[in-house]
Amino acid sequence: MKFQGTDAYVATDDLTIAVNAAVTLERPLLVKGEPGTGKTELAKQVSRSLGLRLIEWNIKSTTRAQQGLYEYDAVSRLRDSQLGEDKVHDVANYIKKGKLWEAFEADEKVVLLIDEIDKADIEFPNDLLQELDKMEFFVYETGETIQARHRPVVIITSNNEKELPDAFLRRCFFHYIQFPDMDTMKRIVAVHHPDIKQALLTTALTQFFEIRDQQGLKKKPSTSEVLDWLKLLLAEDMSPEDLKQGGANSLPKLHGALLKNEQDVHLFERLAFMARGQR
Repeated sequence: MKFQGTDAYVATDDLTIAVNAAVTLERPLLVKGEPGTGKTELAKQVSRSLGLRLIEWNIKSTTRAQQGLYEYDAVSRLRDSQLGEDKVHDVANYIKKGKLWEAFEADEKVVLLIDEIDKADIEFPNDLLQELDKMEFFVYETGETIQARHRPVVIITSNNEKELPDAFLRRCFFHYIQFPDMDTMKRIVAVHHPDIKQALLTTALTQFFEIRDQQGLKKKPSTSEVLDWLKLLLAEDMSPEDLKQGGANSLPKLHGALLKNEQDVHLFERLAFMARGQR
């Protein structure tokens, strides 16, 4: 069982090595990187490449670790007891299984994605230590222990919004997805826009990396955003000459796909104004 990337996802050698190392060690793979660098998509493509079902657990700021195991609906049980419902005598009727339970009881090996773990409370990773390590947990309401039938491939993503506990990090295989260089970005674009002309691609990516390197930028555009931008350029039938109009430091064509706040737009407007003043 080896991950080699797919025709829809460009995986660098070090990323491929990291995925296969985590699978071999049977450790969760913790993937960090800038937003939009393909962390979530990685789990989907690992699932596709290995032929395994994907179970996604999307973490929010209000998500609790217990929800990944199960939730007990005591309120519904109390209401049903007042209404004289027969099912009230079986507490299992009021247990809602979480994503970890779903992955543990699967009849086959699965890929479990815990997406954006850093959105949750700081105690969230610690609350999952034992379950992810031993691949089992106890259901107090029914007195049963749920054990993984097949140890899932666990992929955990983080945007680095907050530090994760050391005890949690020790149990993971870690990989940081570096932002793609020009050559890697061209390979990524080729997957999504195979018919784009090389002259347009080179001009557009040169502008894109110049924007990312601009000092004072509040939010650097990501891989997903440059793909959207290129899609718009193709839809508008833009040429390399169209992109070069206005000169260096001018607002790029269709900049709303790349610059996502007014501070960065104003930065390029000021740069363009200063450039005109120096002519």
